[in-house]
Amino acid sequence: MDTTASPRVLVIGLDPYRVPGPWDPEPVAKAIEAGLTKFAEHGVGVETCLIGLDGSDDVEVVIGNALRAHPWKCVTVGGGLRHSDDQVGLLEQVINLIRRYAPDAAIAFNSTPDTILSLFLSRFGRADVGGFRGILGVPGAAQMRPERRSGHALPHG
Repeated sequence: MDTTASPRVLVIGLDPYRVPGPWDPEPVAKAIEAGLTKFAEHGVGVETCLIGLDGSDDVEVVIGNALRAHPWKCVTVGGGLRHSDDQVGLLEQVINLIRRYAPDAAIAFNSTPDTILSLFLSRFGRADVGGFRGILGVPGAAQMRPERRSGHALPHG
C-alpha cells in the first residue's frame, strides 16, 4: 500500500527489548506492531523511533535524525517515556527535540500502543474514534493530561 501522500506520523517511544527489569517485553512489542499495522490499514504513513534505556543510544542524535527525516504532521510520545518519574529528564529532552526539529508538528500523547491511530484520526479528521488523550501545540486542540527494536526511525507499511 502506497502511503507516501499520506500525512506522516512519527512515534517516539521506548524499545521494549532494551528496558531493564524483570519483565517480558514481547506483549509490548506485539502491541506496538499491532498499533502500527492499523496505520497501514488506513493509508496513513508512520515511522517509529524507539530508544533504549540501556545507554546504547545517543538520544539527541537518534531522535534528532528521526525528526529531521520528514516534515512530520504529528509526533506521538509513547507512554513509557511519561509514566516513570525516573524518565522525567528524558521526556523533557524528547519534547525539546520535537519543538526544535519539528516545530510545525502536533505533539500527541497516547495511552497505549493501540490508541496511536485513534489519536491521530481524531485530530486530523479521518474518523471520529476513541482513544484520544490529548494533543499539545495544535491550534484548537484540547490540552489534556499527557500520557522497534532499534534506535532508528523505521518505516512501516
